[in-house]
Amino acid sequence: MVALESNLLRIGELSRQSQVPIKTIRYYEELGLLQATGRTSGGFRLFMPNALTRLAFIKRAQGLGLSLQEIHHILDVHDQGQRPCHEVKQTLQEKVQQVEDRMAQLALLRQELLALIDGAEGLAQTDAPICPIIENTG
Repeated sequence: MVALESNLLRIGELSRQSQVPIKTIRYYEELGLLQATGRTSGGFRLFMPNALTRLAFIKRAQGLGLSLQEIHHILDVHDQGQRPCHEVKQTLQEKVQQVEDRMAQLALLRQELLALIDGAEGLAQTDAPICPIIENTG
């Protein structure tokens, strides 16, 4: 076990190398995104070196807007011995649609905000409890 254990990473070393906080690594393990291979005699979690690749994947996927649930699904496909590229592509297509929907919502919000700013001059004297710029439903 000593030879095998020397190839494994303690949670602190995994955290240092991946730049992922220990608390987050524990959380990922709790969610099933990451799995410790065992513990040291002192109780420290031990991880295979490929946990670094897995953490890098999780961080990149989160950076692209994927939820931990979506990442979990992708990693499940991988853990079953399949390449999850189909699932990744499908998830990314859904994200693109969500981004486009959000952009449309933001464009409408921008128009509303600009209209409020443009109409603010004439509202200064209007009787409103707090601020007529926001309260005016005009």
